[in-house]
Amino acid sequence: MDAVRIEGGFAEVGAGSWLMGRGQPAAFSGAAARRRRRGLFLRDRASLDLVETTAAAKCSDARRPFLTHIPCAAPVCAVSGKVLVAPASARSGSQQVKTVPMTAKGAVCATEFSGAWVVMATASRTTRLGIAEGDTVSVRPEAVVAWTGRRPTGFCPRLSLLDVLLPRGPRDLFLTFYGPGIVWIEGSVGQPPNPWRQRRAV
Repeated sequence: MDAVRIEGGFAEVGAGSWLMGRGQPAAFSGAAARRRRRGLFLRDRASLDLVETTAAAKCSDARRPFLTHIPCAAPVCAVSGKVLVAPASARSGSQQVKTVPMTAKGAVCATEFSGAWVVMATASRTTRLGIAEGDTVSVRPEAVVAWTGRRPTGFCPRLSLLDVLLPRGPRDLFLTFYGPGIVWIEGSVGQPPNPWRQRRAV
């Protein structure tokens, strides 16, 4: 099995064929060649590159400095845009998870891994949530890192007239995960306060 070493904010891999996030590796010895990914329905093509290395390569993302090593003994779905590095042979597919029912707008692209491992890079620390049989956990889409088990379903509150007229997405979106399974999450991104609303409230 291909090994990875995490040290000092870097994930180091050896010679081999790897799926890496865009802009990776940060440094390498020997040679690192980007190869064409073949397939008709590669939903994660925009997020991940196929890189072949002849020696050690170090992966790190300055915007997402926290690394999480996830073993894929059971099939794992990982948010494609947060994948840092994984063995290319471990990928088994990809999917688009809709956050707003009936539309692909704002959908979360996920890469499926079966076997080996995947290293995720996130903007904040991650935590692991276990979901028991029959239980559910709802997570904001931007906080989702990876999961096991059933595909989650999106929830969107009833849209107001302003949601339809203004160029903004619906607020308070959540993905609901069903047990048994595991969900890895990171910190959610808060919206900056609206100064106009604050001025009117005074």
